[in-house]
Amino acid sequence: MPAHVIVLHRWTDSYADYASYLDHSALRVSYVTTARARPVLPDAAAGVRVVPSTEDRGAVRGAVGELVALHGRPDRIVALHEVDLDVAAELREDLGVPGETPAGLHPFRDKLAMTRRLAARDVPVPAAEPAPDHRAVAGFARRHGWPVILKPVRGTASSDVTRLDDTTDLDAYVFPPDLPLMVQAYLPHAVLHVDGIVDGGDLRVWRASRYVNTCLDFARGAALGSAEIDDPVLLKSIGEFTRRAVLAMSADPWVFHLELFASDDGTDPVFHVLEVGARPGGAEVPFVWREVHGVDLMAATVDVQMGRPLPDHSPGAEPDAEEGAYGGWLLVPTPAARPCRVLAATSRTGAADGPYAERLPTPGGYLADLPGYEHSGARFRFRGRTSAEVEGAITRTLRHLDFRCEPVDPARPARVVVVASGGRAYREYALRDAAAHGRVLAVGDTTPDWESPYLTAHQVVDTGDVDALTRAVSGLLESDSGPAGLLTWSEVHLERTARAAARLGLAHMTPEAVRNCRDKLRTRQLLERAGLPSARYTVVRSLAEAHEAAAAIGYPVVLKPRALAGSSGVVLARSPADLDEVHRHAAGAAFAGLDALDGLMVEEYLDGPEISLDSVVLSGEVHCVNLARKRIGYPPFFEEVGHLVSPWRQEPWADELTDIVTRVHAALGVTAGVTHAELRLTAGGPRLVELNGRLGGDFIPLLGRLATGVDLTAAALDASLGVVPDLRPTRDRCAAVRFLYPEQDGTVDRLDVSAARAVPGVERAVALAEAGQSLLLPPRGVVPRLAAVIATGDDAAACDRVLDEAVSRIHVRVIPAEER
Repeated sequence: MPAHVIVLHRWTDSYADYASYLDHSALRVSYVTTARARPVLPDAAAGVRVVPSTEDRGAVRGAVGELVALHGRPDRIVALHEVDLDVAAELREDLGVPGETPAGLHPFRDKLAMTRRLAARDVPVPAAEPAPDHRAVAGFARRHGWPVILKPVRGTASSDVTRLDDTTDLDAYVFPPDLPLMVQAYLPHAVLHVDGIVDGGDLRVWRASRYVNTCLDFARGAALGSAEIDDPVLLKSIGEFTRRAVLAMSADPWVFHLELFASDDGTDPVFHVLEVGARPGGAEVPFVWREVHGVDLMAATVDVQMGRPLPDHSPGAEPDAEEGAYGGWLLVPTPAARPCRVLAATSRTGAADGPYAERLPTPGGYLADLPGYEHSGARFRFRGRTSAEVEGAITRTLRHLDFRCEPVDPARPARVVVVASGGRAYREYALRDAAAHGRVLAVGDTTPDWESPYLTAHQVVDTGDVDALTRAVSGLLESDSGPAGLLTWSEVHLERTARAAARLGLAHMTPEAVRNCRDKLRTRQLLERAGLPSARYTVVRSLAEAHEAAAAIGYPVVLKPRALAGSSGVVLARSPADLDEVHRHAAGAAFAGLDALDGLMVEEYLDGPEISLDSVVLSGEVHCVNLARKRIGYPPFFEEVGHLVSPWRQEPWADELTDIVTRVHAALGVTAGVTHAELRLTAGGPRLVELNGRLGGDFIPLLGRLATGVDLTAAALDASLGVVPDLRPTRDRCAAVRFLYPEQDGTVDRLDVSAARAVPGVERAVALAEAGQSLLLPPRGVVPRLAAVIATGDDAAACDRVLDEAVSRIHVRVIPAEER
């Protein structure tokens, strides 16, 4: 079996290119990550488990246990973020995996132990002691003087670091519970950082930089940056001191981030180690090294943790003076308390003396309250021929940056923008339910008509243009500082809505996850890689290839386009003759507004009852809500002629179903929103047909509300706001919908459903066609329905009796096509 590697991952940006570091075709590479970080992982992952936080040791251990059960004990465990090093070391020790253990990592993560090790090897460090209480700090200050620095013994990014100037500050300070602290002498010197690689018992490559402000300043709201140093005299001194410091910590191969106090910038500076980490530098350091110097510190760290030899670097390599050889970076915190709305964010990118790369939020978008340098309000990277050029560019960027935000006021009413409200017959109930739950705004291609009573505001825009859609949503939301959300229940608009939400920082399924759901080939591939039971499949591009695939899979088989909707082009072939008959229908199918993508799917036919399961997903946690039992007609086509929502939690397959659906969401990267999963209950257990990243159609959410009291439309609004909805059922009944079809192709002459509405137990009867409308049965037409009748009852049989009676009272006349 290929070696199994487990990666702990938490970044949402492309700090690490795992696909280039680890050969996913030769290794089984699985990941433990968070909902936000999931989208950047390689498609070829052998398995992915989503946890609330990679700092949640219990959740991480549980996820690793699942991956071990699936792929076996890992041969290596990789963790690149400083905060994840501890749990990775613990897991290695527990599982007997080679690599850094807690004992080896301790002096790098425990800053008191770090100080003691360096001091024991005659490397200068500021005086430091444990700080359990006020008395200990006061005693330290008497011996070493004020001010002093209080900091966590194990911490990162200057979180919870405090400067105390005198006894008054100390008296006012409240020690955080369950957070071991240390007190350190304050040194009023410049702070440098040195990054590099140790190999063969010596420095192999390194860069030294001077901070613009300090990490502590950044924690207090100031900008933070750094520029690489080009002074050869100073660099010589820094290099000699760095060699002493890092070799005092370890002569093994490792990637380091060293922070130093420098007493002056002259020819004879005095250095003290602030701290040293056994990992690449944070902020923009990994990007600058890759983009300016062509060295990937993350790749080197993976090599170390995999036990592989490091690439060859010249010993003691220092920056050269070639054009573009010096780099720098800048982080600007958000100028308002988060969560906040961005009013302006413009810089000088593109100017000859400006940054070469930036990450700015979208004006009109929202910034959540997230920790870490990568979630800074604005991020910039620079290159220049000298340190002065880089420093000047940083200064100019700060001077010209227009970055303004306003806090989101949670006391203000929330607003949710709905993209493309849909047809009245099928979606008016949803818009009505949404308006009853909160303030609804709309973006669409046409002026609202029947939707108007339910809307607070609207904007007409070309919804096929993501830029225009994003601007329209932002414009609708700009007049108020309250919470905001964005959603669509339209399959056609789902991916563009996801892209607009990503630009605006609004809670939504990611564009990557939408594509994973929409493209049925990607769905099958990802389920296969995750080890989830699915259907055998092949993608084909001709009838001959379809015959070959069907013979290999075994009849019966299903043909379907890769990315349409509404069962368009989905057909069953029970024999080669059937395949000849239906292939043209599948290959020629279309759905307005959707690209079918290249090729047809030929899939194993999953025999058994077909169901759908609606779920609400928040931060990767899947809440399974309503189950509908499908009624399928017009074989060999999969026309959905009705649905029944009924109690299901006590079914023998219920637990396996919820487990499969939860794991499918993780495999496809679906970590937010309301979803509609379609499955078959086969003899081998539940199997996924497809997962849709939006509210179900065919009145299924309405059936769920009638049967259980859970309002999925309201839940979709709450999920778009990042709010946990109320999913507690208040009743346990049955609700069903039956669709009425013409007996043959024809034109509607008369349709009256009023008598059906009078039948006791009918919740509603809806006309879906109108006089003069032509209806063609499958395969010639798409969803040629005359009417829908919705009923409730204590059980399925009661619903069927009501539906039988109601359908018999519908007055309809369809003129057959041959009579026209």
